[in-house]
Amino acid sequence: MTSASGRIYALIDLDGTMFHGSERIDGAELFIRALQERSIPYLFVTNNSSRTAEEVSGLLNHMDIPARPKDVLTTAQAAALYIKRNYEGKRVYMIGETGLEQACNEAGLNWTVELDEAYAGEIEVVVQGIDRGFNYAKLEAASTAVRKGAVFIATNPDVMLPSDRGLSPGSGSLSRAIEAASGVKPIYIGKPEPIIMNIALDRLQCTPQEAIVIGDNMMTDMLAGARAGCRTALVLTGVTTSENLASYKASSGVEPEVICSTLAEMKDWLYREYTRNQG
Repeated sequence: MTSASGRIYALIDLDGTMFHGSERIDGAELFIRALQERSIPYLFVTNNSSRTAEEVSGLLNHMDIPARPKDVLTTAQAAALYIKRNYEGKRVYMIGETGLEQACNEAGLNWTVELDEAYAGEIEVVVQGIDRGFNYAKLEAASTAVRKGAVFIATNPDVMLPSDRGLSPGSGSLSRAIEAASGVKPIYIGKPEPIIMNIALDRLQCTPQEAIVIGDNMMTDMLAGARAGCRTALVLTGVTTSENLASYKASSGVEPEVICSTLAEMKDWLYREYTRNQG
């Protein structure tokens, strides 16, 4: 498929695509340098809401993967921008860590972590990301505010996330607790929802047809890309493997445009697409 403009833009997942935990995936740095050599614009799009863009880019550079803060879009940034666009000036109750706190500040949101405001009905938006200090008081405050009419926005639906202990509860686990206590489903910003992808397209100033979503997860990366109308390219370096691919295809209903075993294969395919589009 060739875009009408002849341009290619890459929206790239991180965990499972560029790295596993603190270990770089083979060929990740060469893949990004290849994009730079061809002047292919790219953006790292991550469901992680705990880190700031500066922290994410620092982590990538530590692995010799070229990245600047402006090359990173986190769900915290996307959630804050979504609130700014749709609920500007509204009082926001925030549950999250440094990444979401900084994103709320940068978006100029009117936010608080004060429990009393939630109980008093002064909160108009509840935004929630991963919060390792989550407790009953925060659950009660958030659910009370939502029951009183506050909009409930969650950074991502990931119930579990990789950790040094194997799998740990993710942001989506907290969202489900608030949902159970309030009876209201959240607006999810991150993958597999298209909201974060649409914000990424705006950041790169490209159309869905020009963008290729590159990732390892059929149920998040590929599904989000498909829902946003983007091209999809799967690499079998993480969640999706040759063994579970058929099952994930059936579950997601997505057929990626290309499936590569390694990032080296993905780089070669992208080179061919770039050459064809220049055509």
